[in-house]
Amino acid sequence: MTQQQLAPAPATVPVAEPGPGPRSGPARLRAAAPLLTALGLFAAARLTGVVVMAVTASLTGKSTGVLLGRSWDSLWYLRIAADGYGRSVPYRPGIIFNDLAFFPLYPGLVRALGTLLPLSGGATGMLIAWTASLAAAAGIYAIGVRLHSRPVAVLLVLLWGLLPHSVILTMAYTEPLLAAFAAWSLYAVLTGRWIWAGTLASLAGISRPNGFAVAAAVLVTAAYEVITKRGRNVSHRLWTGAALAPLGWTGYVLWVGFQRGDPLGGYFAVQRDWGSRFDYGVGALRVVRHLLLKGDPLVYPMTFVLVAIAVLLFALLIAERTAPLPLVVYSGVLLLIALGGSGFFPSKPRFLLPAFPLLLPLALALARTARARPLSALLVVGALAGLSLTYGTYLVAFAHRPL
Repeated sequence: MTQQQLAPAPATVPVAEPGPGPRSGPARLRAAAPLLTALGLFAAARLTGVVVMAVTASLTGKSTGVLLGRSWDSLWYLRIAADGYGRSVPYRPGIIFNDLAFFPLYPGLVRALGTLLPLSGGATGMLIAWTASLAAAAGIYAIGVRLHSRPVAVLLVLLWGLLPHSVILTMAYTEPLLAAFAAWSLYAVLTGRWIWAGTLASLAGISRPNGFAVAAAVLVTAAYEVITKRGRNVSHRLWTGAALAPLGWTGYVLWVGFQRGDPLGGYFAVQRDWGSRFDYGVGALRVVRHLLLKGDPLVYPMTFVLVAIAVLLFALLIAERTAPLPLVVYSGVLLLIALGGSGFFPSKPRFLLPAFPLLLPLALALARTARARPLSALLVVGALAGLSLTYGTYLVAFAHRPL
């Protein structure tokens, strides 16, 4: 497959075509109906998950607010929001947990919004995550419509909301924020809005460590555009967007480096202190070997299966040409980081949660099934919903594994 086959259809800002004129109120509602349907289905799926979690918490004597708003990494973000950076916790020989590993945008938003609203830190974090999830769903829908059709876009959003790890989208975690910036940045690339693409990519870069995947997608697509045009008639907006894209991620990494006395390597030293490093998948293979030889609790085999499915979907994404270049690069970088990073094996499906383009082959297949055999499509969606609700609840309430 050549790069041209993967390239986005609109290489430059599209020329506006004459429109049908102002729409009436009912016409606007009819046009917006598929988007509202997608957001409604997504919200229904995730709110059902919250209800199931609340019932489970009530039956087991736990707190829904604690499970969703103050679990694992959420506690680190809330401490940063309240007190700033500077916390370091020795865990075991060779492992030191330092809060500099966590990127600053999410705790900054929690702190800012907490000064305006009478909410606890956990509730504020969940409010940000829920809002970002809806924004991400809208962006995913917009991409689905641009690439395929409204039914495919609706199913793409629904599938994203029914992933086994989609419970994270209603927790005080950063994946919803990254997914929102990523979706709209990639949409901006597809529509030739380079400055928006670069700005949103920069914000994605200060949301999470793997947020650099968005900048990579913008940079690679911009480079492809320059090469295909041989540097001629390239808009200054493209150069500006490409320059903006990596600023958020590189800015924070350099800042941590200066704090640690090693500008280029300081942040990566912090990650190594956590036991997390890029080892080309050696650590992950050790875990897989352990699974095959000795077995393990449910979370580890499930993680292996989900990561394997992600690899298969990425192969289908390329083979079936269902996504243009920026979406392929974005998904590929996220997948590479998840596969090649050592440590925190159960967290790998969470790291892949923002990789929504991987679901395009499934959305297309489900759309075809829905046209030919509606009942079969409904049964598939029902099965996915059951898996998502059951496994998500188990993961948060019972598994006692790092998310």
